[in-house]
Amino acid sequence: MARFALALATALLLIIAPLGRVWAGAPTDQLRAQIDRAVKLLEDPELKKEGRQRDRRAAVRQVANDIFDFSETARRSLARHWAARTQAERDEFVQLFSDLLERSYISKIELYGGEKIRFVGESIDADGAIVRTRLVTKQGTEIPIDYKMHLRGDRWLVYDVLIEGVSLIANYRTQFNKIITTSSFQELVKKMKTKQEEFLQEEKRTSQR
Repeated sequence: MARFALALATALLLIIAPLGRVWAGAPTDQLRAQIDRAVKLLEDPELKKEGRQRDRRAAVRQVANDIFDFSETARRSLARHWAARTQAERDEFVQLFSDLLERSYISKIELYGGEKIRFVGESIDADGAIVRTRLVTKQGTEIPIDYKMHLRGDRWLVYDVLIEGVSLIANYRTQFNKIITTSSFQELVKKMKTKQEEFLQEEKRTSQR
């Protein structure tokens, strides 16, 4: 449901290796620590063994849960349509959205090719924080990727990712709004469930190889 570039960039959040300690601060340090965790999992010889793909993805998914505030991303993506939903509808939507967002990039982890990320800045205000990075490709090209974060308790969590200025939330918001306004919220949920089933079937086929 998201463009491939956004899904891949979100995947890279979990699998690219940090490039030096250029910038420090609570949001940056917490994000860097979680990325370090993911890289260690992906480089773990035991998890690279045949038949361990499901275990590896489950481990990376746990890191994703420790990085993202999926509920906030879901709420902001639904935007003005959120207020009209019942609590049951909201709960179902958040569950579906979170699952699909996780699966959309965790399924891309095999694309990891040793890319690096450079932390270049951090800003904090009353609304939250932005951690600014540059993705360094093998060819030396730098792609700006910024992470919007907010504080939940003592943890900084990501709720939006901007790749070259394009917001993940804005991308989903446009898609969701189009489906709801041209059809219905129920149709959106139906499409999300269909996509979820496609992911499950693909994972099943992969595990049987």
